[in-house]
Amino acid sequence: MPAGDANGRDRHGLPALLGAFTIWGLLPLYLRELQAVPPGQIMVQRLLWCCVFVLGWLQLRGELSEVRRALAQPATRWRLSASAVLISINWLTYVWAVSSGHVVESSLGYFINPLVNVALGVLVLRERLDRVQWAAVACAAAGVAYLTWLAGAPPWIALVLAASFGTYGFVRKTVAVDSMAGLGSETLLLAPLGLGYLVLCEATGQSVLGHVGPWVITLLIASGLVTAVPLWLFSYGARRVQYSTVGIVQYIGPSLQLLLGVYVFHEPFAADTALGFGLIWAGLALYAADGLVLKRLRMSTVSGTGTGAGTRSG
Repeated sequence: MPAGDANGRDRHGLPALLGAFTIWGLLPLYLRELQAVPPGQIMVQRLLWCCVFVLGWLQLRGELSEVRRALAQPATRWRLSASAVLISINWLTYVWAVSSGHVVESSLGYFINPLVNVALGVLVLRERLDRVQWAAVACAAAGVAYLTWLAGAPPWIALVLAASFGTYGFVRKTVAVDSMAGLGSETLLLAPLGLGYLVLCEATGQSVLGHVGPWVITLLIASGLVTAVPLWLFSYGARRVQYSTVGIVQYIGPSLQLLLGVYVFHEPFAADTALGFGLIWAGLALYAADGLVLKRLRMSTVSGTGTGAGTRSG
């Protein structure tokens, strides 16, 4: 029997989401095993092997034509090129941050990311926020401002990660291409540049491929799977659970990263830093709670309209 419920949701959707965000949350452990490799070469290897695995998967499923169709349309190709650049910036920044001992700050970037989505909605799509949502945004902005004052400079790593990933998601929403075909298209567009970079590294004696052991080589190759698998799990799960559930589950990733940064990599996390994080978490919690309340009100209204059993408050 199909593993779905009466609402057409697959019971495997939530486990898929949990798997995706758990992999992303534990990714610093993986990247720390690659410290012998410069961040730029890690990013390019990740890009190229992801391209190989995704295109191979699409070929097995008979869906490779979706990539050809997407890249044949100029408007779609330009948008995918833009999203490819954005996700490359995100990957490179994240790899550099983990390699340089900034796991805690990188986790902050993914806590901030939902607020970047809100900002894009307001500034670009002209969406309107209610008072509670504005209060949530103000609370989180105060947290970022406090951390900026505390450090004497803006948390650039977190801001670049949040802005690049948030804008990437925004651009990808404008492209009518399936997630895996889109990822295959993006990595294929960047593959020539990646290969050129590796050739340049080899020509200038900066390549590490001849100077690392088989374990590191294996990890570099597997980084393509580590990139593609959680994206597939996320795409699978997000289509099968409520959007509000996705909004809550997504914090598993940065929470695990924060725990790794503090308890495994022993990065500093003083009480004053925790206060800044706390303001951001409070804003996120307020925004999520407001979204859940609004959703329940809409569901109640629809249910009352459909059955004629709605009630009015006095």
